[in-house]
Amino acid sequence: MTELSCLPHSVGYEDEGVCLSIQIGPYSILFDCGLADITALRAKPADFAFCSHAHTDHMRGLLALHRTFPLLPIFASEVTTRLLPLNWPGQSDTDFCRSLPWRSPVEIAPGLSVQLWPAGHMPGAAAFLLTYQTPQRTYSVFYSGDCFLSNGRLVDGMPLAELRNLKPDVLIVEGSYGTERHPHRKQQENYLVERLSGALAHGGRAVFPSPLLGLGQELLMLMRSHHNFTGQPINVWVDPLIARGCDAYLGCLSALPTTVQNFAQHQPLFWDERVLPRVRRLEPQISPELLADEPEATVFIVHPATHPSAYGIASAVDWTVFVPDVESISLWQTQLSEQMYGAYHRFDWLAELAAVVDSEAVEHYMLTNHCDGVGTTQLIHNLRPQHVIFVHGDQRQLNSLASLDDLQARYHLHLPTPAQSIDLPLASAFWQPAPPQGTLYEGEIDIDRQGVQLRLPPLLESDPRWAQLSDTGIVEASWQGNQLVIRGLDQQELMRVKPAKAADPTRTCYYCRHLRGQRCRNVESPLVGLQVTSDGTCGVFERSAGGASRRSSTE
Repeated sequence: MTELSCLPHSVGYEDEGVCLSIQIGPYSILFDCGLADITALRAKPADFAFCSHAHTDHMRGLLALHRTFPLLPIFASEVTTRLLPLNWPGQSDTDFCRSLPWRSPVEIAPGLSVQLWPAGHMPGAAAFLLTYQTPQRTYSVFYSGDCFLSNGRLVDGMPLAELRNLKPDVLIVEGSYGTERHPHRKQQENYLVERLSGALAHGGRAVFPSPLLGLGQELLMLMRSHHNFTGQPINVWVDPLIARGCDAYLGCLSALPTTVQNFAQHQPLFWDERVLPRVRRLEPQISPELLADEPEATVFIVHPATHPSAYGIASAVDWTVFVPDVESISLWQTQLSEQMYGAYHRFDWLAELAAVVDSEAVEHYMLTNHCDGVGTTQLIHNLRPQHVIFVHGDQRQLNSLASLDDLQARYHLHLPTPAQSIDLPLASAFWQPAPPQGTLYEGEIDIDRQGVQLRLPPLLESDPRWAQLSDTGIVEASWQGNQLVIRGLDQQELMRVKPAKAADPTRTCYYCRHLRGQRCRNVESPLVGLQVTSDGTCGVFERSAGGASRRSSTE
């Protein structure tokens, strides 16, 4: 009998959600339930179910699953258990998910334990390590859910350093963006701020269609905290559906990043009519005509299930619609259609806008919360599994990931098909080549009065080559075309530094008053403490009073 196998029910192609069954020893485990129809799960119920986060494509079928199997234990992080009920408004039996702590292994059945790590995708998003212990060996499966290594406005990135060399037998990882390479999150935010500022000039209007949770709250926090918007006369109106998500975030404030908690100590996180920009709820009793006549620049963050007539988009004011991903809008729109907006179920949101908005006023922007190709491969190389199963992405994108030579040479790669079981045999001693040494590290550049500062992640220190770079702490930057290349200078290179033109051959270490026993003793010099050659030089040379006589006596 194969101790490990995977049965994909849905792998996240197009409008599908994610739902996977894992057989680990005698236990059947369900990872996420993004199915609109759970018929496929009724034949063989799982022993346990796990929900990675509260987005529709990962939890759409959970309530139906709970109603069909009310005794089935369903687990998630504490924040996710608080956010999930928002997806089923008006339902009384939505408090069924059990919470698990971060990072602490919890035994949920004899020999079977689970451990959670933050996945960085949105507040509460979790990655799961499932471990089954037998007298012969330990079996392990790591499920990433939707993950993101960079920090967002309301969530810290996935703690990659904590997962290094975890070596699970199986890694199930999302590949939403394939091998695409994206700008850093901070660059994406700055581009969006620039485009939004232009759209709001002279009292313009901007509309952001957003899901219940995640993007809308991130946009609000961006406008509340970015220096370009601080103190600006801008009104931000929030759809009641998304406002419920904001209120749920406020109830989880202690689980948000420290920077967010500090911000909330000085001013409201979301709702504020005193500090500019003003953030308000778009209540049903507010007249669309009143909103259209506002003289100030206005931003609407709305759910696609809310008809544009609710906020007066048909007015003659200049409107700009900001769309991150057209394919996502249909999925967002159906989130609440069955319970609250049945008549609006098939409404084509963008087509309706085209009737009242110039097509040139539709702005496409990027504000990612999934790993790009570099982040995905970095996660895989740090975990070092035997098997890698790619899910949650367009088939073309997943194929591009599975075609990477450095992945094919190190791991068993799988592209699952719904309803087709995958056996995952394990080698008793699985040999892997060393992870590639070309790992890329993303950082941030800031400019202040002291100059340009480069910040790189602490993970860089775990590379054995770090010791060589930090030996002197001195780097050299040079342009190669449009690329800025930064490299470290070791002691030998510093000792070989020579002036471009030796206008004065006596301005060398041999004539410097700080030379003691062939070593530099000037604390202001980059050569301090090093053994120097007689023709060495630096920018803080000080002539020795007896330099000339020293030279003549030596000769």
